[in-house]
Amino acid sequence: MNDPRVSHTASILPNGKVLVADCSSINISELFDPSSGLWTITGSTNIPRCCHTASALTNGEVLVASRYGEIVNRYTAELYDRSIGIWTKTGSMNVPREYHTASILNNGKVLVTDGFNADAVDFTAELFDSSTRLWTLTGQMNNARAFHTAIALTAGKVLVAGGEDNNGFTNSAELYDPETEVWTEIGNMNFARQQLTSSILMSGQVLVTGGYNSNVNILSSAEINSSI
Repeated sequence: MNDPRVSHTASILPNGKVLVADCSSINISELFDPSSGLWTITGSTNIPRCCHTASALTNGEVLVASRYGEIVNRYTAELYDRSIGIWTKTGSMNVPREYHTASILNNGKVLVTDGFNADAVDFTAELFDSSTRLWTLTGQMNNARAFHTAIALTAGKVLVAGGEDNNGFTNSAELYDPETEVWTEIGNMNFARQQLTSSILMSGQVLVTGGYNSNVNILSSAEINSSI
């Protein structure tokens, strides 16, 4: 790459290139072209971003949301237009967020969940509609969480699990139904995990791996949810 970076995001574009955005020392985004193996500099985000989320939308744009640091910037979002290589500010979220998640739904909307707001770990979730460029609050979650994992399931629902709430690390999990905009608690994981990963297996089951436990030890364990 042209600039070293950490806590950045990478998104695959419809043309096969990969867009990497912030955290770099000079606030630049870059494109990787797999056909040439080369990186090229593209437009810079309007504000520097770290620990944000990036979502490749069905219309070809890339949405980034939030950033680490000042509360005022945790509301913000912007869109990358690959046809001109420029980032444009878009509607702000209703709630400031940090260490949240973003998932693309089957209807093309983006669901963001929880994270740290101004004072504590948050219970809220909201949806971004690329056709209106606006965010709307959706059903409130059953558990506050940050540093959690979220994964969009084949059937259209979204599973969130683990992370930390306002009392410590959690093993709880819940499902979001886009049709009803309601969250439903499901069985807990065997271990509380923070900064874990989740993957959908060919069987449709969800595999979660690693993370920190409540003693801040790094876990080597993994577990599978087969009830969804």
